[in-house]
Amino acid sequence: MANIKENEPINTKVISGFMELLPEEQVAFDNIKSIIESTYHQFGFTSLDTPLVERSEVLLAKGGEDINRQIYYVMNGLESKERIDQALRFDLTVPLARYVAEHFNDLVFPFRRCHVGRVYRGERAQRGRFREFYQCDIDVIGRNELSIRYDAEIPSIIYQLFRKLDLGKFTIRINNRKVLNGLFEDLQITASTSSILRVIDKADKVSYDALVASLKKEGLTDEQIKSLTTFIGIKGDIDSILMMLNELNVSNALFMEGVNELRTVTELMVQMGVDRDYFTIDLAIARGLDYYTGTVYETVLEDTRIGSVCSGGRFDNLAGHYTSEKLPGVGISIGLTRLFWQLRENGLLKTIHRTIADIVVVPENEQNIKTALSISNDLRIEGLNVDVYLEEASMKKKLQYTNRKEASYTIIVKSDLAGSEVLSLQYKDSDGGLIKKQMSKDAIIKHITEGVH
Repeated sequence: MANIKENEPINTKVISGFMELLPEEQVAFDNIKSIIESTYHQFGFTSLDTPLVERSEVLLAKGGEDINRQIYYVMNGLESKERIDQALRFDLTVPLARYVAEHFNDLVFPFRRCHVGRVYRGERAQRGRFREFYQCDIDVIGRNELSIRYDAEIPSIIYQLFRKLDLGKFTIRINNRKVLNGLFEDLQITASTSSILRVIDKADKVSYDALVASLKKEGLTDEQIKSLTTFIGIKGDIDSILMMLNELNVSNALFMEGVNELRTVTELMVQMGVDRDYFTIDLAIARGLDYYTGTVYETVLEDTRIGSVCSGGRFDNLAGHYTSEKLPGVGISIGLTRLFWQLRENGLLKTIHRTIADIVVVPENEQNIKTALSISNDLRIEGLNVDVYLEEASMKKKLQYTNRKEASYTIIVKSDLAGSEVLSLQYKDSDGGLIKKQMSKDAIIKHITEGVH
């Protein structure tokens, strides 16, 4: 534990890898998070939360060596020197598997849950890599089996969500791990398929020569490398790609099962209202985590250099380490903190206000506070967020406060020369010009509620 010396300044800088926002940024962040959560809810996903701290054996059961190196272990008290079996969750999917296994008899299947929460990884500190970050997950978990239709529903939700976020053109890239694993079997690749999948998953981020070099390091022959690079280089519209996959004449049963699942999922996506211009088959999408077994997704913003902003896929038995029940599932995750940081860095962040309040109410003096509180309460009853300035200060200082807060409306309560109270409503028109109107309380409430709602 650090020793704090008396009268010595304390370093208040945020630890590297953790993000802290200014008020207007927090408002924008919360707005994006709200859109994500509300969209998940529209599709019938129930919000759940799991503890930040889990048993380390639960987290490591499926995580592998990479997670073991990144995990944050938790000490059982300052004086404890024992090996601690607790750690901070590194994602929301493994805790979900533990949760479903634990509460199996109390859940209705297919079980649909969404989870928006913080996760922690001991990432190397660098730009855009966070140690604490929000993930926004949805998953559907089946009992013994889960229809392929859910593999199509997930990207239909992605489509609706990113249309609402209005971040420009995006593409949902789809593949199937069965296609890849079946091809490995057909090519008689005996090296670690997990390592090869991770290499393939990064194919669009490296040069062809670098890709070949990485595959050679995995022990692949020149002929195997040529077949793999030709395979992941297949491009075109969905129908053309499916046709070319069939023309490869790969007889492996797992490969053909994956191709048929790709065809089914893409056809169902169209039936579910996904515009063909917003999705494609990308055979280089592999997803590096070992637990994906079928359909996999990545969503990218086309007009930026942000890269993948939403990913996931099908897992057939993620909870196998925690229960004998077979619990197949499919889901996706949005790295909200990374997405937000990238939007800000690329100048794409839409910050509108510095406050969550729709209205700031300003009483001119002590005599006007009662009326200010009254109209504020009435507006809150209408479902609006209202900030009342209660400090004793000059009117100039009060107006400076309202200007900096940038709420949609300002209501000023003051007294005229006869001592009667007058209400003034201020707001900006579509061109940014300031409009001021003296109105009754009822007229102000009607004007604002109609304007906001």
